[in-house]
Amino acid sequence: MTNRYETVFILTPVLSEDQTKEAVKKFKDLIKKGRGKVHHEESWGMRKLAYPIQKKSTGFYHLFEFESDAPFVDKLETEYRRDERVLRFMTVKMDKHHQAFADRRRNKQSATSGDDTAERPARRRKEENADQPNS
Repeated sequence: MTNRYETVFILTPVLSEDQTKEAVKKFKDLIKKGRGKVHHEESWGMRKLAYPIQKKSTGFYHLFEFESDAPFVDKLETEYRRDERVLRFMTVKMDKHHQAFADRRRNKQSATSGDDTAERPARRRKEENADQPNS
């Protein structure tokens, strides 16, 4: 029986952009090899940690939403532990409420990332228009 999971992992900040992409690809391929299906993926970029980990105060955050069998999660977490580029990770099983919330959050983000003209305050639009030369 497959379940839906969400995993967030933090990569060390000393990695280059290519090394970060390579690490993310490794875990994504691992999920696919384990007969899992990646539903959603987000890179949150470099963020400050709540407390230092291995004397590092920042890290690259990445999120996967995937579907797989329960025993596969143990394999994935073992790979996280073995990979020295991973500072921390957390995997949670998503119930129906969690899935609905994640879908709503994604839809809200995609709606605001499109045309944001309606979302901008009127004052800001006035300032932007004032900077443009009159035609």
